[in-house]
Amino acid sequence: MSAADVLAILQGAVVTVTLSLIGILIGLPIGLGLALLRWANVPVMARVVAVYVSVLRATPLVTLLLLLFFALPNVGIAIGPVSAAILALVMNTSAFNCEVWRAALMNFPKEQYEAAQSVGMHASLRFRRIVLPQIVRVSLPGLVNEMSLLIKVTPVLAVVGVVDITRAAVRIGAETYEPLPPFLVAIAMYAPIVFALVSLQRFIERRQLAAEAA
Repeated sequence: MSAADVLAILQGAVVTVTLSLIGILIGLPIGLGLALLRWANVPVMARVVAVYVSVLRATPLVTLLLLLFFALPNVGIAIGPVSAAILALVMNTSAFNCEVWRAALMNFPKEQYEAAQSVGMHASLRFRRIVLPQIVRVSLPGLVNEMSLLIKVTPVLAVVGVVDITRAAVRIGAETYEPLPPFLVAIAMYAPIVFALVSLQRFIERRQLAAEAA
């Protein structure tokens, strides 16, 4: 492999990380909001959210991506490949994140919430000070696992022309007739991305434990 080939795969890694981060940063709060609607059992909305989550969790990411990119123009909504990729990632990860958040909310001791309510603490303050820190700690392993899975399924974005790590490796292998080196380089680039997520999880957990001990 030439230096230009390695650079091309590195550029694909930048695309992978960028799109994954956008999907994660948007999908996390959306997933939390959906989980809160189900947890609070808001009439009608809770049912709508349940259907949304069930459908998206059952839909393969590649199918959702193809629907957004190729089918939406038929109803007058045309979006580019990057926009379609981001929207598909956000919709997919928000649905899975919703269930992770909801599991933590369902196991949250309501006595603490009710005690804060009894002393006149505002609902938003109760959530920020009491509920959120505890559900973040409980949800963190599941959320990080979902983020890792999201990064590892980004190769499906190639179906709409997005050049990520894997797409770059495939192109180089086809041009050089030596597929092994570019794929080994691609694997070597995925590893530190996922390792960084796991390291971030451990850092946040240590900070939480230190804050609780203080």
